[in-house]
This record gives sequence, structure tokens and C-alpha cells, in this order.
Amino acid sequence: MSSGKPPSPLLLTMGDPSGIGPELALLAWHVRKTHALPPFAYVGDLNNLAARARTIGLSTALRHVEINQVNDCFNEALPILQQNLAVPVLDRKPDERNAEAVINSIDYAVSLIARGDARGLVTNPIHKCVLMKAGFGFTGHTDYLGLLTKRYFAVTAHPVMMLVCPELRIVPVTIHIPLRQVPEILTTELIVKSGRILAHELKTRFHIKQPRIAVCGLNPHAGEKNYLGKEESEIISPALDILRKTGFTFTGPLSADTLFHEKVRNKYDAIMAMYHDQALIPVKTIAFHRTVNVTLGLPFIRTSPDHGTAFELTGTGKASPHSLIEAIFLAAKLTEQKTHE
Repeated sequence: MSSGKPPSPLLLTMGDPSGIGPELALLAWHVRKTHALPPFAYVGDLNNLAARARTIGLSTALRHVEINQVNDCFNEALPILQQNLAVPVLDRKPDERNAEAVINSIDYAVSLIARGDARGLVTNPIHKCVLMKAGFGFTGHTDYLGLLTKRYFAVTAHPVMMLVCPELRIVPVTIHIPLRQVPEILTTELIVKSGRILAHELKTRFHIKQPRIAVCGLNPHAGEKNYLGKEESEIISPALDILRKTGFTFTGPLSADTLFHEKVRNKYDAIMAMYHDQALIPVKTIAFHRTVNVTLGLPFIRTSPDHGTAFELTGTGKASPHSLIEAIFLAAKLTEQKTHE
């Protein structure tokens, strides 16, 4: 039963401060009433946000707040949980000296969620290369959130990336690694871990009673009975045999070149792909501005727009906030469901 108390706010991290993240936050806040967006706070630098607002011609009220003030001020001003940048931002030019602030934005947001002061996380795009040059030892948000889960929730997590749009849900089993490393890293155990988490969260978070999951092969034509590769018979099929024993429906390995046709994909509630581009190319082709990245396997909700920093659009006013808005909506929906369970 609801207590009548409004839910705690969502947190939106800054992402790379020289990318389009700051202006997406501004644009999303400006449509908060027409889109009925739930309250969120921007975890970032107010001066950077104010400069970006001037650049793209937005008159925006910005306010430094504490986390317990977010809901009260959201309609009048965009709430800022301050994270100071080391150096001023030059648009379109990422600076490794600001990497620490970018990382701290994510870290601080997760710590607030762990304390119960915020209900979910929405992350703006980071520039992985810049962070890695600064010593960041992770390939992206997904694996870093696994570390933060252990730090703040004392839980060991296996984070799983899922891309969601109205037409498709898809999980890449391997993510940000070179293509030539995929056959080395892809194991039966990894597929089983990802499949179990996907099936469980489709049932618990997305309320699909009997999830139907299709699984891609790695090779063309799913290996063509071992003539085009043996990963299907030696790695993927044994994983599916294990997963089927959990009581969920897993179909495959299937050839990826025909799986994303509308009539075929509609037979399934989600698809498991074996590597990054096998998953992201179809979903971005189908719904580029409506796709949301959701991290499964965490004790909290995290969503993100499914695009990068787009430095070429920084400061032009042409960046679309639609994917970020969808990410905010989905984070709110999933956290509301969790609150009421």
C-alpha cells in the first residue's frame, strides 16, 4: 500500500561535460511539464550547465540543492548536485583533467541510491577513451556499476546490458571488446549467467510471466552445422541446454541475419546476441531515438540513452533529447513497480 509520500527523485549524471549530455539534461528539463517527467537532479557542474544553456539559447533556472530538496524545487529550477570540474569545458574537446569529476558523478549518484535518498540512475554518455587515458580501468558504465554495487550494496553483481525499444529487447553477451576477442571471451558459463539474469528480470521487472528468448549464433548461418564455425555446437548450444532446465524458453542458436525481421522478432520477448554490434546495429536501425540502455543484474535501476557523446552536435542545439527522455520514463516506471511490489 502506498504511504502517499512522493517517490524520491531520479539522478541524472553529467556524462562527458564537453559532449551533448549537459544540453540533453537542459532540454529534458524544459519539457518536464508537457512530458510529465518525474523529478530528477543533475549530478554535475552548474557553471558548465549554465554556459551550455547560453550557447544553445535556453533561459534555464539552475539551483544548487541537497538531495532532499530536489522534489520541491524541480518545477521551478533544474536541481544540481554539484560536482566541480577541474578545468572549464571547451565544447567538442574532451579533457582528461575532467575525468575524475565524470567518474565521481556516477559514484556519488550510486551512493545516494544505496542510502535510499534517490530511486534510480540515468546516465548521460561518457567518452570511454578519455576516461581510460586518465586511468579508468573499465570499458564503460556497465562494468563500473558492477564495482559500485559491491562497494555500496555489498553485493557481487554480474551486470548485463539490455537495449530496449517498443519493437525489440536485446542483450549482447559480450560488450565493449575488440571483435577478434569475442570467440575467446564467449563461454558457456558467460551465456548461462547472462541468460539467467535476462529471464529473471523479464519476469520480475518487466512482468512477462513466461519470457520467450531467442539466442543468436556467433557465426554466419549459426555455424551452418559446423562448416562455418563450431562455437554454436561447442559453446552456445550447451549453454542453452542448461538454461532450458531453469524452466524458461530459450530458442537457438539462430542465424542473426534473419532474426530481426519484424515477423520473426515478434515471436520473442527478447533476443540474446553474442557481441556488441550484433545487438546494437538492429536496435539502432529500428528505433535510434527511442532506444534505452538498461543495466540488468543490479540491485538498483539504471537506464541511459542509447547513443554516445556526439561531440559534433555539442552546442549546436540540434541534439535530440528523445532517447534521454525515454530513459527517464523507463527508470521511473521500473522504480515505481519496484516500490509497489
